[in-house]
Amino acid sequence: MRVGIIASRIRLEEKLLLAAFEGRGIQPTVILDDELILHIGAQTAPLPYDVILERSVSASRGLYTLRLLEMAGNRVINRWQTAHTCADKLLTSIALKEAGVPQPDVAVAFEYGAALAAIERMGYPVVMKPLVGSWGRLLARINDKAAAEAILEHKEVLGGYQHSIFYIQRFIDKPNRDIRAFVVGETCICAIYRNSKHWITNTALGGVAENCPVTPELGALAVRAAQAVGGGVLAVDLLEDPERGLLVNEINHTMEFRNSIEPTGVDIPAHVVDYVLKYATEVRA
Repeated sequence: MRVGIIASRIRLEEKLLLAAFEGRGIQPTVILDDELILHIGAQTAPLPYDVILERSVSASRGLYTLRLLEMAGNRVINRWQTAHTCADKLLTSIALKEAGVPQPDVAVAFEYGAALAAIERMGYPVVMKPLVGSWGRLLARINDKAAAEAILEHKEVLGGYQHSIFYIQRFIDKPNRDIRAFVVGETCICAIYRNSKHWITNTALGGVAENCPVTPELGALAVRAAQAVGGGVLAVDLLEDPERGLLVNEINHTMEFRNSIEPTGVDIPAHVVDYVLKYATEVRA
């Protein structure tokens, strides 16, 4: 079995994945994305691997790499369409809505005045998010009109073109935590609570991981959400709404898992590797 791993650098996650592959007698080839050259032309040919796992830190590099690899006939994880959907919060929200997966209310506007009207209609507080981003960066909790006016003006004047697309989400009064559920294929293999006194609970910003039991409800919802965006190896972030119950917040297509192995007791990289090897041998539809 020939396995390639596209990566920006070898982080702990990639080291754990490499060890899991080696434990199955497979030595993957690591391809650093800053050294990668992909051609478009009549002689375009697939890379010499049965399957390629994309682990780029850069979302844009990862997306373009996946699209070009698929065009050349490579079998990749995750697929470009899944990654493309997950990398954009609005596309994720649309996919969840079309699949009937519960999520926080979302409004989208394209101009300052319309965005302010949408916020006031939704009611304070709300959360403003960039369409593309991770690790909890550039999120804004807006508690009143003065804050809304300031944030909207800053995004409109200082941001790139995507910041002029205003993604507005109803604030969920969660219990000082959210849930990250890990879905591999058709199974939710484990989940963690990310605890924090701050309203942003990402572990990258200080959230503390704790095991979250995978109840039938949680497992089924996480898998439904993963399938809504195309399935694969995904991390599904959920919020506990005191009125509506579990809501899917976001989905990550190049999940980090270093802080989740110990609290859950689940060998996450082993599950990922088993899925990759199974996917590589499946008969294509």
